[in-house]
Amino acid sequence: MVEVSQMIDSDVFLAFSTYATIVVLKMLLLGPMTGYYRMTRKAFSNLEDTTIHGRNEEDKKKFLRTDPDVERVRRCHQNDLENIVPFVVIGLLYALSGPALSTALLHFRVFVGSRFLHTVAYLLPLPQPCRGASWIVGMLTTFSMGYQLLSTSLVL
Repeated sequence: MVEVSQMIDSDVFLAFSTYATIVVLKMLLLGPMTGYYRMTRKAFSNLEDTTIHGRNEEDKKKFLRTDPDVERVRRCHQNDLENIVPFVVIGLLYALSGPALSTALLHFRVFVGSRFLHTVAYLLPLPQPCRGASWIVGMLTTFSMGYQLLSTSLVL
């Protein structure tokens, strides 16, 4: 049996750590981007967030609205949360299962590339099926790692 320290020192685990960090940081940047869009578009979801723009209750209520640009960034962030978290969990287990480095790198690179393309396609916006195709590619990559993990390490 392989020791945990050997698994963590493996090239596959180091590659996973690198690519997981990249997509998590990308996901984290969408939070401040949403805040930026809220501030510049003056579109807030909570009354207390409007205090710097409105003097009285009537003025503040004008800023409680939705904005298409804010919603686009927010939905992109939500989509990242729904896809990157499963990638990190399944990818970690996959990396620790001892796959071939070339196969693991292919999975990690395809996923990261698909998420960056998805973000660009969402925020610009690019015409469909660009965003949908990039989402499918990322999802299939995560499913592929999960399938390989279950087919090689299944213990019932």
